[in-house]
Amino acid sequence: MSGRPLDVLEEALDTPVTVRLKDGTGLFGVLAGYDQHMNVVLEPTDVDGSTDDEVEDTTIIRGDNVVRINA
Repeated sequence: MSGRPLDVLEEALDTPVTVRLKDGTGLFGVLAGYDQHMNVVLEPTDVDGSTDDEVEDTTIIRGDNVVRINA
């Protein structure tokens, strides 16, 4: 795995991820897309077991709110 952020996001496409936001909120869903500003699109997932909030609909998160993305 490359250390470049956009390469890591590319490898994580269509897999469940947790996105941690500046306010401490964690959102869990399938990474459906991203752009060069690290804006991300999450889709609902069928995977259970996350302690974070699962997205219920397609969710777009502005990149400047993202602190961490865990695949």
